[in-house]
Amino acid sequence: MTEPNQRISVVMCAHNEQERLPSCLEKVSFADEIIVVCDKCTDQTEEVAQKYGAKTVVGSWDIEGARRNRAIEEATGDWIFELDADEHVSEELAISICAAVRSDAFDLYVVPVDNYVGKRLVRYGWGASFGTSAVWRLFRKGHKNWGSQRVHPSFDMRGRKGPRLNGALLHFVDRNISDMIRRLDSYSTARAADLRESGDIGTFANNFRRIFSRFYRCYVTRKGYKEGGMGFLIALFGALFPILSYLKARYEDT
Repeated sequence: MTEPNQRISVVMCAHNEQERLPSCLEKVSFADEIIVVCDKCTDQTEEVAQKYGAKTVVGSWDIEGARRNRAIEEATGDWIFELDADEHVSEELAISICAAVRSDAFDLYVVPVDNYVGKRLVRYGWGASFGTSAVWRLFRKGHKNWGSQRVHPSFDMRGRKGPRLNGALLHFVDRNISDMIRRLDSYSTARAADLRESGDIGTFANNFRRIFSRFYRCYVTRKGYKEGGMGFLIALFGALFPILSYLKARYEDT
């Protein structure tokens, strides 16, 4: 536990995560408080969270940014660490989090991410809205606020940005390739809704060009080629995300 004047709140948003929640929450014993926002849950997510001492908030949110902001608002700690149910905090990362909070030198810290597809660690190629290798997850309360998008919401940060923490957040991003395909479909549907709501869905030509630039960025610049066929798939799905989102916004009925 940290000193009383530097309390850490772990905050999480979950939808029907009764299976994955226990192994996730077992890894956050460093937290002084756990907040779990249960979004449209029809399983035992709330009961499981409460079993691990979490404060739960039950509701329904269509906007990811609003959902994440609600979790932060419910926290009473001086520091916030954001977590998802498909993520585990490594022992080294937990130690690094507590050390960063005790040092009180900065207001925000970036956290390294190890992404897994099934049991395979995939280090290279992530990006272009389909995955990331680092995230801003540890911050002093009041120094980060999420935007109003349904998927991949933007966020505002203020304050002193600290160095990358040691250790890694283990992200079990997809169970298999079929999961990756379903995620691409879900993400592009949500993005299409954001585009329609904005009143500017873009153009076919611009989004078509982005297929090639995004693929190159993931597969070559971010070295996805080192992952073989898996790296190719990650680059392909990242490249297809904008054009699929545009086509859904343009042609699908709401």
